[in-house]
Amino acid sequence: MRKLSMQELNRHSVESFKDVEKFPVVLVLDNIRSLNNVGSAFRTGDAFKVEKICLCGITGKPPHRDINKTALGATDSVSWEHYQSTESAVDALIEVGYKVIAIEQTENAIPLHEFDIETSEKYAFVFGNEVFGVEDTVLKKCEASLEIPQFGTKHSLNISVSIGIILWNYVKVVL
Repeated sequence: MRKLSMQELNRHSVESFKDVEKFPVVLVLDNIRSLNNVGSAFRTGDAFKVEKICLCGITGKPPHRDINKTALGATDSVSWEHYQSTESAVDALIEVGYKVIAIEQTENAIPLHEFDIETSEKYAFVFGNEVFGVEDTVLKKCEASLEIPQFGTKHSLNISVSIGIILWNYVKVVL
């Protein structure tokens, strides 16, 4: 066994990636404090060809050294928009036909493995603040909430891990 070279991976350039058809999925970052988490969202968003990332409220925006450290250039390849509030981002996405789904532990949360992705739909997944989760006012606007089942002593995953799990779950269905 040997590792593949960068040339063998056949990755897009930033310029060609911008013209590639993206999956109809948007990441909504609800007041994310950690700039490293924001950078990771960009990098993972690039890996899974998301349409864009909505950076909401206090969520940091590129260019920033700490975002760039984990994004590894993905801030140049992934489209993004900033919204003053997460509610305004969610309203805009609903208006253009996205199913908005919170990634949150709620009383009626759907376990991720029981969530049926409809391949004809566009999705926006909302990821909440590292301490407070998705804002209650935002939850009220969401069509559903998904919970990633966990079996240890902790009650949450890092947002960057959650984004990877959610996007892989989505992409493996729509491929």
